[in-house]
Amino acid sequence: MADQHDTVPVTGTSHGTAPALPATSAEKANMIIHYYRGEIGRMTSWRDRIDRTSNWAMTVVAGLLSVSLSTPNSHHSVVLFAMLMISLFLMIEARRYRFFDVYRARVRQLERYYFSQALNPQAELNPDWAAAIATSLRNPSFLMSFREALFRRIRRNYVWMYLILLLAWGLKISSPKLLPEERSVEFIHSFGELVSNATLGPLPGSVVLAAVGLLHGAVILSALYREPDDGEFAHGEVHV
Repeated sequence: MADQHDTVPVTGTSHGTAPALPATSAEKANMIIHYYRGEIGRMTSWRDRIDRTSNWAMTVVAGLLSVSLSTPNSHHSVVLFAMLMISLFLMIEARRYRFFDVYRARVRQLERYYFSQALNPQAELNPDWAAAIATSLRNPSFLMSFREALFRRIRRNYVWMYLILLLAWGLKISSPKLLPEERSVEFIHSFGELVSNATLGPLPGSVVLAAVGLLHGAVILSALYREPDDGEFAHGEVHV
């Protein structure tokens, strides 16, 4: 009579058995290789989404700047709208970055503790690396907060876009020749003129200047802020 414990019934089903787990070292190595390929594919897919969002943001910046600076009939609010648009792209990219980081962490665990050891064994192998991947597979969860993801994307790409837009907006409101009421002078001669040129509909120029200053101050502080280097970022210098 066959041993009743040879197979394990699948929970919640009336028939079928769970797939056999790899038993030999060759089967385990083959499983890890295929799993690594799968995680690389998912990581690459999310990386492509991140790059696509950055490309959209840069396209918006270039397009709206060309519209704003090419003619004095264009209002300075076009540049402010560009700031709003890349802020939206930044929020989307930070969310995508958190998903990318989950798969990137699994891939790095395999590369650091399995493949590197196979190529050149060292004594400091972490014996819990497989358990960390298994825990992530059983209960997937984000490894970084939304704030941390936001700060990293600002530091990598978006701080430069914000600074370019700030310079363009400053040039727009400080050069009378780039304003609808074109005048012969090249630049304004008083701070009062700058405040007047920054007026946006019912909003006085002082409020607009303060809002833009606060936004870019927060962007610069976010770019300068550094989280403690732990996990993957404590190893090596090549990070997204």
